[in-house]
Amino acid sequence: MAGLWTTESRKNLATAADVLAVAIAVSLPWSTSATAILVGLWFFALVPVLRWDELRREILTPAGGLPVLLVLLGVAGMLWADVTWLERWKGLDSFLKLLAIPLLLVQFRRSERGTWVFAGYLLSCVALLAVTAIVIAVPPLAATFLHLDNVIVKNAATQSGEFVICIFGLLYLMVSTGEQKRWPWAFACAAVILAMLANIFYFSTGRTALVTIFVLFALLALKIRNVKTITKLLVAAIVLGIIAWMSSPYLRSRTETLQIEAQIYEETNTRTSTGERLEFWKKSAEFMRQAPVIGHGTGSIRTLFEKAAAGQTGAAGVAAANPHNQTLAVGIQLGVLGIAVLWAMWVAHLILFRRGGLAAWIGLVVVVQNLVGSLFNSHLFDFTQGWTYVVGFGVAGGVALRTRSEK
Repeated sequence: MAGLWTTESRKNLATAADVLAVAIAVSLPWSTSATAILVGLWFFALVPVLRWDELRREILTPAGGLPVLLVLLGVAGMLWADVTWLERWKGLDSFLKLLAIPLLLVQFRRSERGTWVFAGYLLSCVALLAVTAIVIAVPPLAATFLHLDNVIVKNAATQSGEFVICIFGLLYLMVSTGEQKRWPWAFACAAVILAMLANIFYFSTGRTALVTIFVLFALLALKIRNVKTITKLLVAAIVLGIIAWMSSPYLRSRTETLQIEAQIYEETNTRTSTGERLEFWKKSAEFMRQAPVIGHGTGSIRTLFEKAAAGQTGAAGVAAANPHNQTLAVGIQLGVLGIAVLWAMWVAHLILFRRGGLAAWIGLVVVVQNLVGSLFNSHLFDFTQGWTYVVGFGVAGGVALRTRSEK
């Protein structure tokens, strides 16, 4: 393939692939359609400049190879699924995005534009925050553009997750610029962090994001290892948390309803968000007990839930398309074999970022945010969250590998 292209044309295509990767990152907070189109363009720009030896090297590593293995298991799972071939293909589609991980590792191991992708995603989220604030502040705009949970695109859970990634990337930059006494940059980071937290606490609270914030804060404290800095951050976090809890009825309502919804479900089987999740998990455990080793096959989730919901009412009568837990979503289809590969992939991706540096920290945030979110949702199989993971990990992993090889 390399012989079909001149050095100049390959260089231009490589640049185009980098720019398209940035464009994908920019599009993620806004539009699934734009992201899908840009992913296709990126793929066709990148493939002609790939070298088989580089791709083979990444696929033979745990970080690059385990996502491919999970996809191959998904392909194999189509053979024993007792559903239509259309359902099997729809099920496989959830896995396919993972194939982009080794491609991105190759691309950004040799590209110097990885920080462009990080900056593009951050600026896009800041723009989304600014537009959302303007819309909320202007009643006629709010009546026209705001969705039910105070967002202008997608939903509160997705937007909160995006802001959490930016918040902890900026926290790392704030600490490092503060230590270097580059105060304008440190204050700018702090301002954006506070604005994003205000949006999460007062307008669009994703409850999964609240859990993720606690986990990532603990991880940041372990990374910094500076008692004075950790103490300052901890005091600031406690103060902000108290202020937010006392001044935001919306935040209190979003968190307190978890227990109320669970109690209503247990007592009356009435449909609530929390109750439905508990019902999905209960049924999922039964599905996995029926086929523990290799699962029911790729694309079988919807059919299994439809059969289990037949004749039922309330939360038990909901036929889910996914169990709202990534481990269960894989386990139902591919059994403990698929679960083992999924968690091995997550562990391999965490290990890749065990060293320091901004790219390693961003990669760690992306992996941990996805892992925590996947306890309550099927994030790898969701479009926006799945592609955020693939792009975030792939780019950060490539940059981290490049930095490591240069030392």
